[in-house]
Amino acid sequence: MKSHPVPAALAIAIAAALSGCSQEKAAIEPLRPVRTVAIRYDHAQEANRYVGTVQARHEAEHAFRVGGKVAQRKVDVGQSVREGDVIAVLDDHDLRLAEGAAREQLVASQAQARQADSDRKRLEALKLDGSVSAADDERAQSSAQTTKAAAEAQARQLDLARNRLTYAVLRASRTGVVTAVRFEIGQVVAEGQPIVSIAAQGEPEIVVDVPEDHLSAFKAARYKATLSSAPDQAFEVALREFSPQAVPQTRTYRARLKPLTALPLPLGATATLVAQHTAKGTPVAAIPAAAITQKDGQPALWVVRRNGSERAGSVDLIPAAVHGYRNEQVFVSGPPAGALVVAMGVQKMAPGLRVALSGTEPAAPIAQAAK
Repeated sequence: MKSHPVPAALAIAIAAALSGCSQEKAAIEPLRPVRTVAIRYDHAQEANRYVGTVQARHEAEHAFRVGGKVAQRKVDVGQSVREGDVIAVLDDHDLRLAEGAAREQLVASQAQARQADSDRKRLEALKLDGSVSAADDERAQSSAQTTKAAAEAQARQLDLARNRLTYAVLRASRTGVVTAVRFEIGQVVAEGQPIVSIAAQGEPEIVVDVPEDHLSAFKAARYKATLSSAPDQAFEVALREFSPQAVPQTRTYRARLKPLTALPLPLGATATLVAQHTAKGTPVAAIPAAAITQKDGQPALWVVRRNGSERAGSVDLIPAAVHGYRNEQVFVSGPPAGALVVAMGVQKMAPGLRVALSGTEPAAPIAQAAK
């Protein structure tokens, strides 16, 4: 069978028709929808956490001012006391004997002083008619003065003995709650040995130990705290006291912080302190960690370039620098401020791919990303 050649004009018409179909298909190819996040630069807020305890601002150690055997114990841990309440009592038998001996020595010293003063007066009368020498008179004067001074010194010794007898009763120096008891009835305690701690209620503080490499950041931070018994109830605190010297055993610095609101903080409770400060260095932007991909083995981001359209554009892969991760956020720099970065589905992107902006997430504040 003999075939007929296709006229040239017909061939051109068919090619044009096929080309038009191809262009029509390309024109109606749907755009890939993407969600983006806007780049917003700021300095990162870094947060350090410290575990501490709730302590009273004023807490005093109580001790006997004399040593002896404990005869009575009047308090227990957790008991509330008022100023002047009896805490403990020592066996005062020896102290009473010492007070009695001092009293008797005072009586003897006073008798000697009276005798010496009487001798001095007699010698003064005899001195007028020359019956005694000037040397005898001087000795009498000196003896009178010495015995008088000895009697006065013995009177002070009696006062000390009486005071030591009163020291056998230990009383609370302030109103508060007993936080520690370190003695039992029958125990022999030394003079000045701490046996009871009393904390004043109403001014609780949070006490934490700060490592040496955190000092500058800690002092410039803002503080919030929570208790282990209420981890979802954060409250603000302020730095009241910071030790200028490290604790020798731990090489840490003790900080005491007071709550800025009146809260019932139980003494001894465990507290978590969050110290947040602004990090120095290059400003960074917080974006979802899912937005990070790679280009030639280095971190990169898909950035949307809008070609005069608010709802569509094409994507380009540009390098980015990663400065750290925090939870589901990543801190980056590189893209210009305000650029739209593809937040998810980066594995489906290709250079020049046209996309439709289905939604733009607000950039996460750096302070929130750092929590």
